Amino acid sequence: MDVHHLVEMANQIGQFYVAEPDQTQAQLDTASHIRRFWDPRMRAALLRHLDDHAAEGLDPFVAEALRVHRALVTPPPPSRPTASGPATKPK
Repeated sequence: MDVHHLVEMANQIGQFYVAEPDQTQAQLDTASHIRRFWDPRMRAALLRHLDDHAAEGLDPFVAEALRVHRALVTPPPPSRPTASGPATKPK
């Protein structure tokens, strides 16, 4: 996954929402858009980039939106099968 492409896409999303008068809402909307439309692997890669590369290339508005709303953007942990195996449908 090309993180530079993810950064570019995140910046484009931020450019759309930054025009909102309420910047707090604009940051929430940016993070919510990424949450709704990005695959969990894409979100995880973007957050790793934010942490490991000091948000290099990210617009400051987008970087702050990701920091403030990190819990919203963070993908859920992978589900684990239960000890009894996968659930089956009743017949």
